[in-house]
Amino acid sequence: MNMAAQCLVHPADQVAIIDLTGACHDVTYGALAEMSDWLARALAAQVQPGDRVGVLLSQSPWCAAAHLAIWKIGAISVPFFKLFKQDALRSRIMDSGLSLVLTDSEGADLVGDLAPCWHAETAGIAGDPVPVFAADNDTPAVLIYTSGTTGTPKGALHGHGVLDGHLPGVALSHNDLGQPGDCLWTPADWAWIGGLFDVLMPGLALGVPVVAARIPKFTPEECIRIISQGAVKNVFFPPTALRMLKSNGVEIHGLRSVASGGEPLGAEMLAWGQRALGLTINEFYGQTECNMVISSCSARYPARPGYMGRPVPGFDVQVIDADGKITDGEGDIAVRRGAPSMMLRYWQRPEETAQKFRGDWMLTGDRGQQDGGFVRFVGRDDDVITSAGYRIGPAEIEDCLMTHPDVATVGVVGKPDPLRTEIVKAYVVRRAGAQVDAGRLQDYVKERLASYSYPREITFVDALPMTVTGKVIRKDLKARAAAETGDSP
Repeated sequence: MNMAAQCLVHPADQVAIIDLTGACHDVTYGALAEMSDWLARALAAQVQPGDRVGVLLSQSPWCAAAHLAIWKIGAISVPFFKLFKQDALRSRIMDSGLSLVLTDSEGADLVGDLAPCWHAETAGIAGDPVPVFAADNDTPAVLIYTSGTTGTPKGALHGHGVLDGHLPGVALSHNDLGQPGDCLWTPADWAWIGGLFDVLMPGLALGVPVVAARIPKFTPEECIRIISQGAVKNVFFPPTALRMLKSNGVEIHGLRSVASGGEPLGAEMLAWGQRALGLTINEFYGQTECNMVISSCSARYPARPGYMGRPVPGFDVQVIDADGKITDGEGDIAVRRGAPSMMLRYWQRPEETAQKFRGDWMLTGDRGQQDGGFVRFVGRDDDVITSAGYRIGPAEIEDCLMTHPDVATVGVVGKPDPLRTEIVKAYVVRRAGAQVDAGRLQDYVKERLASYSYPREITFVDALPMTVTGKVIRKDLKARAAAETGDSP
């Protein structure tokens, strides 16, 4: 089934999106279908099935319509984040080989001359309804870039079956989503798989209204305003947002469910959720390559502090050893090949796609343990930095800093942080005679990558720990960063 048809199957007069980005108004399924048709007619004249089309829009009805229009004509949408700068956009635009970008004035300024830009609100063509491109589960539909530990970000290519793959986990994490009065919102941007496929598209497919709101910077006050104004009942909060609410002594009443994923919460945060939100926060687990594979559901079984939940129906999630055999001890968290939300492949990276698997199992890159059907997160098996809900690849930051004329070499790691889980920490060796300071290097990265991924701390050193082949030994730097905070490595 084509995801565009799946998301627009409801009655035309039913509310699809509650738009709080300007003057508050409701967008019906009929209006959303007309918006997507309007764009699809224009795209069909320029774009072929299988072509890539970028979407650089914040939470808004037009963001939803852009993805639906692209899918309607059989093309592949490529979501981009408004906090990306030119270097971050360039790497993704060049890798995807996209045809054009659907955006707005702000986004067009960010893209510059990297790709043709169409303003989504004015680019359409009037006419008859657009026939939906015939698709099956494996027809490519969306290319979402994920940060890795080596090289540039990789594009995870998903088919039209990815939405169906998300629905069971999304429903569980919101205590059987779709009850009367349910209304979804997340502060997470719809450019990420967590915003796009944990909230927006499942909400549309299930007939649950989704609130669109823009928060330039998350604050408890804005959060409370949006929940009240949008009559929100179900929220996906990244863990950092929950910690910010907790540290500010916020209480929110009237929610039916709160889901959180990306980082373990722990017993203290779960207890706070009972006190301040009046409910049990449901943790879930997944990644861009295969999302919503584990979930808690307080309506069906009690939460176990320290455990992320149980495998979602339709997914075989196990902890395996180095030989690919299921183990009762600590091992690699893995998902059996063929899972419904699993990527088709990495875009144009057959070797890295193969490395992602061990026999019949897709490796998540995380270590864990299983007990009585519940899965516990132990730690990461790679160097990806998790900061304020974002997964940040150190290699991209290192590559950026290495283009600065005053930098000889650099190593980037995550440093433990009580609010953000980790912050980006860079250890820099200056070139001989250079006097560049930390502030200038931080600004250099901010201007080129994303404002959330710059190094919040930079330490200048005489040398970095290296292997005999000249690779930075990140585990030594991570141990040093942990020691600076007093945490064990």
